[in-house]
Amino acid sequence: MFGDLMGMMGKLKETQAKVEETKKRLSTVIVDESSSDALLKVSLTANREIKSISIDDTLLGDKEQLEDYLILTLNKAIEKATAVNEAELAAVAKDGMPNIPGMDSLFK
Repeated sequence: MFGDLMGMMGKLKETQAKVEETKKRLSTVIVDESSSDALLKVSLTANREIKSISIDDTLLGDKEQLEDYLILTLNKAIEKATAVNEAELAAVAKDGMPNIPGMDSLFK
């Protein structure tokens, strides 16, 4: 009984280390998003840190339009980055979880 418990604890620590490694790696994964007409481009990491924003000069004359472009494009980029982040972390967590009855349903 205690051997199983110690084995599970070891596996959980190993998984925690893998999750931390994955978080660091996700800081290097770049997600790019553009407005539908490519006048605004943003790049951010899979950890949702903005790396760059490129704005076409035609957007600089209309503050309200630029704000709308920023909101729409950044939200799309954040959504993509979040999907990558969650999928990667869920895969690491699922692979590292000890076989505990009933826990499989949490990772489906």
